[in-house]
Amino acid sequence: MPTATASSLATPDAIPASHAASRPWASIAIETDIKGLAETWRAFEASALVTPYQSYDWIRPFVETIGAAHGMALRYALVRGADGALCALLPFVITRRTGFRFAEFIGGKHANYHMGLYAPGFAAQLDTQLTTQMLTEIGIAIGGLDALAFVNQPIAWQGIANPAALLAAGPSPSRAYKLALIAGDGEATLKRSMSSHARKKLKNKYSRFKDFGSSVLTRATTPSEITRTIDAFLAQKAERFRTMGVPDPFAEPAMRTFLESAAMPEGGRPPSIELYSLDLGGRSVATYVGAVQGARFSGMATSFDMGSETVKTSPGELLLAELIRLKAGEGVTVFDLGVGEARYKTTFCDEHDDLVDSFLPLTFKGHVFARIARTKRELKRRIKRSPLALKLAHRASGWLRSKRSGDE
Repeated sequence: MPTATASSLATPDAIPASHAASRPWASIAIETDIKGLAETWRAFEASALVTPYQSYDWIRPFVETIGAAHGMALRYALVRGADGALCALLPFVITRRTGFRFAEFIGGKHANYHMGLYAPGFAAQLDTQLTTQMLTEIGIAIGGLDALAFVNQPIAWQGIANPAALLAAGPSPSRAYKLALIAGDGEATLKRSMSSHARKKLKNKYSRFKDFGSSVLTRATTPSEITRTIDAFLAQKAERFRTMGVPDPFAEPAMRTFLESAAMPEGGRPPSIELYSLDLGGRSVATYVGAVQGARFSGMATSFDMGSETVKTSPGELLLAELIRLKAGEGVTVFDLGVGEARYKTTFCDEHDDLVDSFLPLTFKGHVFARIARTKRELKRRIKRSPLALKLAHRASGWLRSKRSGDE
């Protein structure tokens, strides 16, 4: 197990000696075996600042399926205090791209939030300089990195500043949308979060949907239910992306394996991913995939059957409304719909999480990488903020894909 203590690492020139002396950690260790961290990780996340996408039971299935399929190089940084207590745990994947080698949080586009796990008191002690020092020491301990790249980071979590977000180069291209649930009262939640016009439209859609017959919201808990719901989800997604003319990010076999693994309870613990289907006459007309951690439910993906005669009633939105009611009754306090702009998100949500991107160069090449990465993310943000630019970008992307297909 490679271990680097704080005293053995060079202090960056930009960090005053006073900060080096007052740093609230004593050692940094880099691990590579996630299974060996199960007990430590689960115990720490019980009280740590952690998103659903950095819980052990979300990361481990991802690592063992998608991570293994792509041959990902994984590193887990454990930061401890003078008493040996864990202060922070940062799960990284080492990425090589266009000559650069950098570390980023595990999960990629399948994780809406990218953040480390922090003890609340420890996170509150970190300012920009201390965070820079800690992350630099982690980078040195991992070795051979040009930079650290953290995108889609929440500025704060549970009311406490996210340390790595203090280094933000700028806002992420998109926000994440959420709503606070009123305990035991989903209807009151929807009344508060949605406009009266939106609620009226939803009611009319539900009235038309009922004309097709009785429906039921099903949570997949058994192996057969999980298989059936994943079958429906993947088929619906495939058709959706096909009609859009874009690659399907859910098409790889490892994605199915990941969903199956993460949706099954293990050792008496609830699964990290929940699968839901809105069924009509025994057929799924919409699905929802969500990650769970503590009292937060985080929407990962949703789909609907484009070939169903119910499509004009927006079955995906009807499923979401039912799910919000269900989760309010189960004691969930925050329901987020993930990152990215969509009309249904602003319809249901009255709050959002602002996200930022941080890039920490560790070498000269790292400075070049950070400059390029910042420029790309800023350009993406500007495009997403402009309907015309976004439309033109989609057209250009479709033209490039069709040209490649023609060349083949």
